[in-house]
Amino acid sequence: MKASTFVYPWDVNGDPAAAGRIAALGVRQVTLAAAYHSTRALTPRHPRHRIVTAEHAALLYPAGERWKGRDLRPYAAGDWAPGDAYGEAAEALAGAGLEVHTWVVLAHNSRLGADHPDTSVVNAYGDRYPWAPCIAQPATRAYLVDLAAEAAVRPGASGTELESLGWYGLQHLHAHDKTAGIGLGDAGHYLMSLCFCPTCREGYGEQGLDADELAAAVRDALEPLWQGAPDDGGWAGVEKPLGEARAAATRAWRDETARTLQETAVRAVREAAPEGFQVLLHADPVTYHVGANPGVDPEHILSVADGVVVPCAGGTGLLTPFAEQGREGAVIAANFPVVSGMGGSPDTLAADVAQARGRGATELRLYHAGLASDGDLEAVRSALAGL
Repeated sequence: MKASTFVYPWDVNGDPAAAGRIAALGVRQVTLAAAYHSTRALTPRHPRHRIVTAEHAALLYPAGERWKGRDLRPYAAGDWAPGDAYGEAAEALAGAGLEVHTWVVLAHNSRLGADHPDTSVVNAYGDRYPWAPCIAQPATRAYLVDLAAEAAVRPGASGTELESLGWYGLQHLHAHDKTAGIGLGDAGHYLMSLCFCPTCREGYGEQGLDADELAAAVRDALEPLWQGAPDDGGWAGVEKPLGEARAAATRAWRDETARTLQETAVRAVREAAPEGFQVLLHADPVTYHVGANPGVDPEHILSVADGVVVPCAGGTGLLTPFAEQGREGAVIAANFPVVSGMGGSPDTLAADVAQARGRGATELRLYHAGLASDGDLEAVRSALAGL
């Protein structure tokens, strides 16, 4: 079973031993960040630094000519990834015998929201989410499609993994996050992710909804949660307070918006890429879920992309709806966290992989070779050697 690990350019650049160390894990591929959001990352083995602070979402390579004169355009990285940091790291990793795929983060960009507030998701209370570009807005969609095409198809890359190609919502570790005091489950998070920017208000109108009435209904539905009531959970927890017809109309607008963006972005990547270039999406099989692994319809997305990368931190159950489609040749990659200090379980990786294979996984993704301790990496080596 083919395995790939996620890597940042700063894990590799300036460390002559990094590429060989990653290859020695037993992976055949690396998924190397080419466009990434802000982060503070540990580099426990690097000879020159231990902490890298990426201050904002940025390209990790020089931007192309397509962005000249455009209002919405990606940002250059600072000293955390100077020059063509991606290209330098990719060359070193390929030199160690590893296949290199790009890792592209799309609708997750706090700097964009700070500089262009009108691009952000606006909730039913009028609060903006600067980390979450609204994917319904035409200018934002054009920006995301071009970013996908350029950042995905870097020299020497054999494929790409597109993260956050869909709706983003409240769930986001934003600075020193203080949002866990109220237990919002699936229903609460969906209601808090509904966008009421001008474009989305028009979209609800196309579905026969009055946006002001919908916003009031969403606030009413959330009020018991603010008072400590348990979330009813799941889609039923949305339908009960909003009503089935109104809830379905919001989902119809959001599902169609995400589907058409995914189709357009994947098509743009394919048009820019060489023949045989693999396109995967980070995805969740529940369409109303939001975040880095946005909700998709499994049948639809496997007709658009070459496959999916599926989060398995909470178990392997999300693999099944994709595997049940039975699409020949589709990649269904089980994504396991292997950094024990971040909730990963490298010591159980062999057993977890066996379970994932039984549920239809065809490949593995390991998060994340640069962040893991030596002990975690040794556990990964041992597990992969036994597969």
